[in-house]
Amino acid sequence: MTKAIVLGGSRGIGKAISDSLKSIEIDVFAASKKDIDTSDLNSVKKFLEKNTQTDILILNTGGPAPKPFITITEEDWNLYHNQLFLGFVTILQNIKINDGGYIFLISSSLIKEPNAKLIISSAYRAAFAEIFKVLSKEYAEKNISCVNIAPGPINTDRTQELIENIKQFEKTLPMKRLGEPEEIGNFVKSIVENKIKYLSGVTINFDGANSNSIF
Repeated sequence: MTKAIVLGGSRGIGKAISDSLKSIEIDVFAASKKDIDTSDLNSVKKFLEKNTQTDILILNTGGPAPKPFITITEEDWNLYHNQLFLGFVTILQNIKINDGGYIFLISSSLIKEPNAKLIISSAYRAAFAEIFKVLSKEYAEKNISCVNIAPGPINTDRTQELIENIKQFEKTLPMKRLGEPEEIGNFVKSIVENKIKYLSGVTINFDGANSNSIF
């Protein structure tokens, strides 16, 4: 049976992806923060001792709260350097993705349009997206597809935490609504279920036309 590991798989976008993959009879390990905390490299290494290979890997994690640049501490930078960057790097260096598999990175629309209020997330998500793009060529030699999904405003707990007045915010969006996590879950499922392989090394803006970027 095809195996999938979904980081942050117990809530939000991660859970939606886990549920969608389970619906096509994939053996899904929906890892919670108790299973692996990417901000803690010891936690990452312990996780990798037990999970050495998979067919599908979903790299997904939350991000920091809004914070003005001048108030960001060295501790903040170190914490999210691990959570958003080095933790993922360590995973890719130590886990085997079986030939013909998939790696999905759940990043953020911040990699396209940085946000001054979320500068830590903007910086480290963009940095890892560069690594992921470079590695996609190497993985392609083994028919492993790498897809970077960059969500915009999605109806998750994190969005609720970041935005005070959701109803008012929705009025400013092109579709007048937040995206639903299930839409991303079904997108991932459709790629896997239909064995779409040539879509690799790409970044998909999943933001309901909210971005101003043409790439």
